[in-house]
Amino acid sequence: MSEQRKLEVLRAIVEDYVHSREPVGSKALVERHHLGVSSATIRNDMAALEEEGLIVAPHTSAGRIPTDKGYRLFVDRISAVKPLSAAERRAIHSLLEGPEDLDDILERTVRLLSQLTNQVAVVQYPHLDRAKVRHIEFVLLGPRQVLVVLIADTGRVEQKVVVANSDVTDEVLTSIRSRFLHDTLGTQLGLLPQILPGVVALMPSAERSIALALAHGLAALAAGTRDERMVMAGTANLARSNVDFPLTIGPILEALEEQVVMLRLLTDMAEDSRGVAVSIGRENPYNGLSEASVVATAYGPGASAKIGILGPTRMDYPTTMSAVRAVARYLSRILAG
Repeated sequence: MSEQRKLEVLRAIVEDYVHSREPVGSKALVERHHLGVSSATIRNDMAALEEEGLIVAPHTSAGRIPTDKGYRLFVDRISAVKPLSAAERRAIHSLLEGPEDLDDILERTVRLLSQLTNQVAVVQYPHLDRAKVRHIEFVLLGPRQVLVVLIADTGRVEQKVVVANSDVTDEVLTSIRSRFLHDTLGTQLGLLPQILPGVVALMPSAERSIALALAHGLAALAAGTRDERMVMAGTANLARSNVDFPLTIGPILEALEEQVVMLRLLTDMAEDSRGVAVSIGRENPYNGLSEASVVATAYGPGASAKIGILGPTRMDYPTTMSAVRAVARYLSRILAG
């Protein structure tokens, strides 16, 4: 068989199986895809594909379904990620427009991506030690209590109550905040613990004690921004796809619930030249995801985190890859301000 026709037959089998969930036979391929050859030729082509481990006959069915290896070849042969339609782009803009808080942005994002793909959507919180200082605020709560607020350029807000060893006034807080902002605005959060002691050392002696306490508070907030968390939406879609998980969806739900597995997988996935990463079935290092595929891409400042979907290996890869990449790019623009 010719290499080109082999790819055409494989593509047709993948597309039909994704659409119908039914094993695909040679007669259906001839009728639906106009491949220009007879059913007998297609049967020979399918036998060759089966011999190469790209398709398989489930049970006693006369039809064939793709294997993980077949899906991989199909995905690798997708030449470019297709753009979303104008309606899909408008939906993204409408659903993500407006929120300021990072938690709200990420919640909206996974709900949107889940709706677009009918799969489980997941997003890592960005690693904010690579993000930058957008604003610092000090709020006097009591004579010696100050709420320290650190806002990153990603929209993430962190806060902590600091207790000073002497009374504090609003005037002193305003003065210290101005100096801190002047010297740290635009600085990567991971560098704050190194920079702040030098800023404090140059302050008037009367302000130095409270400034040092506030600097410790900011450094603690910056150090705590590399938390490993993710947000997800659409787990109900797994239940609707239970026919795609003949073993059990239990391990998949466990991986999502524990988060550690998914976070590690997302972190380790390397994007290809199309700007997406795809892990199919048994390619996933966690055995519990052997019947699932994950499509992901990086987003945000420094591309420090991933967003993606998890679903059955029988998924619409071109559409899913397109949706993941488009939503990631839109999310990055929002976080860039």
